[in-house]
Amino acid sequence: MKKLAKMTISLLLILAILAGCGSSAPSTEGKDNTEETTKADDIITVGFSQLGAESDWRSANTDSMLEAFSESEGYSLIYKNGQQKQANQITAIRTFIQQEVDYIVLAPSTEDGWETVLGEAREAGIPVILVDRRVNAADKNLYSCWVGSDFELEGKKMAAWIKAYTEGIGVEPSDLHMVNIQGSMGSTAQIGRTRGLANAARDNGWDLMAEISGDFTETKGREVMAALLKRFDNINVVYCENDNMAIGAIDAIESAGKKVGSNIKRGEIMVVSFDGVNKTALEYAKEGKISCIAECNPLHGPRVKALIEKLRNGETPEKFNYVDETLFSSVSGVDEVVVDGQTYKIERNY
Repeated sequence: MKKLAKMTISLLLILAILAGCGSSAPSTEGKDNTEETTKADDIITVGFSQLGAESDWRSANTDSMLEAFSESEGYSLIYKNGQQKQANQITAIRTFIQQEVDYIVLAPSTEDGWETVLGEAREAGIPVILVDRRVNAADKNLYSCWVGSDFELEGKKMAAWIKAYTEGIGVEPSDLHMVNIQGSMGSTAQIGRTRGLANAARDNGWDLMAEISGDFTETKGREVMAALLKRFDNINVVYCENDNMAIGAIDAIESAGKKVGSNIKRGEIMVVSFDGVNKTALEYAKEGKISCIAECNPLHGPRVKALIEKLRNGETPEKFNYVDETLFSSVSGVDEVVVDGQTYKIERNY
């Protein structure tokens, strides 16, 4: 009984001590937590569906977005790599909708097939901003705005350079035997750049012998060029719709024992390209292996951020927002080109 009494007293003492400790802790009842709540509410959540990582341009584009929407800038970015598959991107957008993000940024793999999922985003009240490529939708209100390049203008500028250069060295239009290594079929860049060349070839009487997709990758560019060299023995101009494919094409040309360069009259094969991001491609341009590069600016992050700020402020941004771009070349003879009445200077890449 004495032991039991001692144990009871001990327990009572422990409970008293614990109660005392509890009473000494600051009470949270009635505390104003609005500061922490406000901080959480100030964070802007952006879901970014990137189509993949098929090229140096795409990687630079992704890095630009990640940097622009950092936590230090007041953003929480949810990034999803679509691995070049539209189905993955559609799944990502639906996940963003479930997560109730504030904005969705989409770099679509192709132009078609987006109306249903973009309609779901609109029903959820989430603005969608397109980057780089566009979507083919009858209802333009499915997305708030778009930012990117004028890909057909890029193609027109490149075609104007080819025309000016070849005329300058005395090559007849009918003596230009060209092939086009296209980008991923159905993408906005492929459609615009292909159209720019095809129209110029028709208007100028150039021999455009083949158009084959290289999927914007170096490996596929090499494979396509190797096949084209076996199919045609008179190719003298290779129009590559991005730098990575141009690098692969040059490797295939040199592996076949042929010379890459701008001296078509002496049997060289002239390679032109797009983007201007890949370091190897820029070095090839300095060396004359790539005769001309049409710039395609990948740094869309700050531009998209500015568009979101406008939307947050209740403003209506321009529907289509184009970036400024130029032509790079280390080949002499052409200082500027004129397209649709506009003059574009050639930047020397020495």
